[in-house]
Amino acid sequence: MEISSENTSFSYLRGSPDFLNEVLNSISSCVMILDRDMKLQAFNDAMRTIFSSAPEEHLLYLKCGNAIGCSVAVENQQDCGTTEHCSICQLRKSAIMTYSDGVEYYKNRIEREFFLKNGKKVLKHLQYSTRRISFNQDKYVLLIIDDLTELVTKEDLIQKQNDLLKKFQ
Repeated sequence: MEISSENTSFSYLRGSPDFLNEVLNSISSCVMILDRDMKLQAFNDAMRTIFSSAPEEHLLYLKCGNAIGCSVAVENQQDCGTTEHCSICQLRKSAIMTYSDGVEYYKNRIEREFFLKNGKKVLKHLQYSTRRISFNQDKYVLLIIDDLTELVTKEDLIQKQNDLLKKFQ
């Protein structure tokens, strides 16, 4: 099977789950599939790079916030969806709206603290998009997250340098 430059769809790969898995695991965006309870049903390798809060953890079937090391869920030792903060969490609200009403979000940004593998809490700047997908007559949320922390940090540094230059002019 050749990959044609004229093909604008991935439909020709339906019979090749190995190739699709290779593609998903090669991209730097975290790709997650959530069920109606916001539990993680599938994820790509970038999930562990961006979020994983423990080295050899089992992430499948955990609530989204628990799987990604949400500082609120970890510090309160509660499941995602049960803390006081969960009702205002934009990531959670977006995923629920996508599942229930099919509302799609594209490149929304949030700033939140997460726990890393080493137990360190870090502030992350994230960009996420959601889509509702169906498989075997069940609905799911496709959640794609990019970590913009390094980019935002560099933008902030450039802005501070520009502000300093303006002071001296």
